[in-house]
Amino acid sequence: MKFLRTISTARLLALIAGLVVAIGAVTAIAVAASGPGPIPKHKSLAKALHAALTAPAVTGISARVSFTNNLIGSSDLAGTQASDPILTGSQGRLWLSDHHLRLELQSSNGDAQVVVDNSSFWVYDPVSHTVYEGSLPAGHSSASKHARAKDAGAQYEGIPTIAQIQTDLNKLVKHLNVSGAIPSDVAGHAAYTVRIRPKHDGGLLGAAEVAWDAVRGVPLRIAVYARNNSSPVLQLEATDISYGKVSASDFNVSPPPGSKVVKISTTGHGKATSTKSKHGKRAAHVSASGVSASGVAAVAAKVPFKLMAPRSLVGLPRHTVSLLSWGGKPAALVTYGQNLGGIAVIEQTPSATGAHSAAKSSSSQSGAPSGLSLPTVSINGATGQELDTALGTVLTFSRGGVGYTVLGSVPSAAADAAARAL
Repeated sequence: MKFLRTISTARLLALIAGLVVAIGAVTAIAVAASGPGPIPKHKSLAKALHAALTAPAVTGISARVSFTNNLIGSSDLAGTQASDPILTGSQGRLWLSDHHLRLELQSSNGDAQVVVDNSSFWVYDPVSHTVYEGSLPAGHSSASKHARAKDAGAQYEGIPTIAQIQTDLNKLVKHLNVSGAIPSDVAGHAAYTVRIRPKHDGGLLGAAEVAWDAVRGVPLRIAVYARNNSSPVLQLEATDISYGKVSASDFNVSPPPGSKVVKISTTGHGKATSTKSKHGKRAAHVSASGVSASGVAAVAAKVPFKLMAPRSLVGLPRHTVSLLSWGGKPAALVTYGQNLGGIAVIEQTPSATGAHSAAKSSSSQSGAPSGLSLPTVSINGATGQELDTALGTVLTFSRGGVGYTVLGSVPSAAADAAARAL
C-alpha cells in the first residue's frame, strides 16, 4: 500500500496502536470517572450482556474523554512527538449520533481528529500534518439498520437469548479466563465490568477490561493491560457525559488547509491510483491486487525473490505461508506458532521509500523532527531498526535483496533472535 511505503514503520504502527482502541471503543461511550454512585445487582455475565443488548437505544452522546497510550516509553519520543496526542495520550472530546462520530484529542501541536460520516472516515495526525481518509468496509450499513430498528421500537430478532450467550461463553472460557459481570460504580452510573485474560500463549498481553452502563448497555471504559502490569497500556474513558440529540454542527469539521492527504482503500479490489481528494490534495489511492496464494511452493512461485520460510523459527513451528500485496508488489507473510505468542515475518522487495527505510530517512529531512528514536540492531551484518513496545516488538532490516519485517507480541530479545535465524 502507498501509505505503508510513505510512512515510517514506527510512526505507522504507533498511529495504528494509538487509534485502534479509540476507533473501536467510541461506537458508544458513556461516563467513566470517580465518584459515588449506585451499584447494580449481581447478575450472571450472560444476563448482564443480554440486558445490554436489549437496552433502549441512546439517541446521542457528547462527552469529554481521556485517552491513555503507554505503548512507547517517553525516552523513545523526541521533538514535537513528545506532545503528540496519539502517541502519548491526551484529553479530548467525543460526539456520537446515529451515523456520525467525531473524536478529538487535544495537544499543543494541534488536535488529532477521528471523524466518521455515514460510510466514510478521515483521521488527522497534527504532528505530520497528514489526513488519512477512506470508506468503511461493506456491511457497515447493517449495524445502522439494526440501530434504526431499535430507534423505531421494532423487535430485532437477531439478539441471542441468555441461553445462547451462555453457550458461547462456555466455549470462550476454554481459551480465555473471563470474569463474571462485576458490579461497579462508574461516575455515578451503575455499571458492570468484565476482565478477560489469555489462558495460554498470550504473548505480552496481560488482560483487557470493558465496563458498560447497566441501564443503557453502552461501553463506559475500555482498557488493555500488558503482562505483569497493573496500569493500562491503552485506555479510553469519558470524564463527562451528556445524553441526547447532538447538533449537526458538531460534526461539520474538515482537516486543516494544506494537509497532506493519504487515501486508504478498504474495498480489496483494483490497483493503486492517484486521485484528487475532496480536500483538493493529490492522494495516493491503494488497494489489494486480488491475487491469492498459500503454501511455501505457491507463494515462492509468486514473489520476485528467494523466499525464506524455515520450518521452525526460535522453537516455533511454521504455521502458515500466505501471499500479500505490499506496496503494489507481491510479498509473503509467514507465521510461526499460534495465538498471541507467535511471530510473523513479512518478506518483500525492499524499496528506497519502503516502510523499513522511511523511519531511517525521516530524521534526515530538513528541519523535520526525528520522531521516534528507534534503536538500531545488527542482524547478521545487516543494520535493522526496532520498535519495542509494551505489547510487542517490530523489527525491520534488509539483506540479500529482500526486506524483512519481524513482529509479534514478544520481547525485543525474542524478535532479535528470530530475525537472526532467518
